[in-house]
Amino acid sequence: MVKNITNATTDSVVVIDKLTYAGNLESLAPVTNNARYAFEQVDICDCMALDRVFADYQPDKGMHLAAESYVDRSIDGPAAFIETNVLGIYTMLEAARHYWQPMIAKKKLGLRFQHILTEPIAPINMALITP
Repeated sequence: MVKNITNATTDSVVVIDKLTYAGNLESLAPVTNNARYAFEQVDICDCMALDRVFADYQPDKGMHLAAESYVDRSIDGPAAFIETNVLGIYTMLEAARHYWQPMIAKKKLGLRFQHILTEPIAPINMALITP
């Protein structure tokens, strides 16, 4: 997805990922040197860190692309899955709302946030796209 956006558009992409057991920076190797790509190692449950990333990059689109979903791991430690899959989505939406609220009306209309639940696990947790 990141490679497609940077190749097919003039948009920039900020990838946000905590880099847990499922994180894989090698999947982003083709865009690592692209000036329109940035990476932020951030936990999606950390609202202050997400607020900073939104403020720093000022995106007009957000996409949440992953969730914890390995069945065996969810049985052994369900709290981590609830935290990421429920609290993480809530925290990202709150960060997007904090970013959105002070915007002028015209810019508010253009802001989009999309949640795509992936299976089994996508290589990134969230991407912000800026014009």
